[in-house]
Amino acid sequence: MTFQEKYSKIKQLAQNELDIIEEKMVSVINTKEPLNSYLKDFLTYPSKRIRPLLGILYTKAKGKEITNKQLQLLTAIELVHNASLVHDDIIDESKLRRGHKTLSAEFDNKLAVISGDYLLSCTMEILTNLENIEIIKKITTTIKQMCIGEINQNFDRFKIGTIEEYIEKTKNKTAYLFETVLVCCEMLENKEDLTKISELGLVIGIAFQIRDDILNLTSNDKQKPVNNDIEDGIYNAPIIFSQSTTDYSVGIEKTKVLLNNYVKSAEEKLKCLPENTYKTALFEFLELLNNV
Repeated sequence: MTFQEKYSKIKQLAQNELDIIEEKMVSVINTKEPLNSYLKDFLTYPSKRIRPLLGILYTKAKGKEITNKQLQLLTAIELVHNASLVHDDIIDESKLRRGHKTLSAEFDNKLAVISGDYLLSCTMEILTNLENIEIIKKITTTIKQMCIGEINQNFDRFKIGTIEEYIEKTKNKTAYLFETVLVCCEMLENKEDLTKISELGLVIGIAFQIRDDILNLTSNDKQKPVNNDIEDGIYNAPIIFSQSTTDYSVGIEKTKVLLNNYVKSAEEKLKCLPENTYKTALFEFLELLNNV
């Protein structure tokens, strides 16, 4: 089976909850046409929904059912992710997202900027209704970290940094949002020791981004924005390992080893879960991440 076929099989285990999350995202949109219809379509275009999926699978793997508050939380976090995509497309001057015209291409950058901000405001409205100040603090901090990641990346363009700097950037840009999903879902339950859950979310998020950075140099996915990191001066792990922007084949192989290390770390952290279908699905997801 292809990646998409295997992933779709995993996703089916949480499809009911993901459908509810999608409905909740669309329900908060209330702007002037034609932007209103565009945003609703944008939020419902075929998407992996990886972040809420992981939250659902992990919670169910622990033998718990997803509560309405957790669905609200996952809706808010998915809106944060989509807002970041709108802003990313402006920064990258991308014309396509999920096989469709980006918001900035359909309208203009000015409307795209405010639309991304609008999605973030919808996020905060949902979070306020949860009446949990610790979760609001956590997600606010995560949004700030995402911004810091983008800011630092901009100032580091055309510089070959260190792997340590790359991992730190990856945490900010990507991994902290993965971590926030798992940590906040737990915070709505019994507030157990969040350290191990936090570590799990971070290593999965880092692995996801490392895989994406490998694919940026090795695949041609027409469903994603055309964005050559090297041309944009964004030098990720393959370039850092190879110390070259032209001959990075050795760097790609070393990056695959790095990816495998993070995947194995995540697998170790999942072993404490009881044996069930959802735990199996999490391991299958990690196996997919490692398949590049």
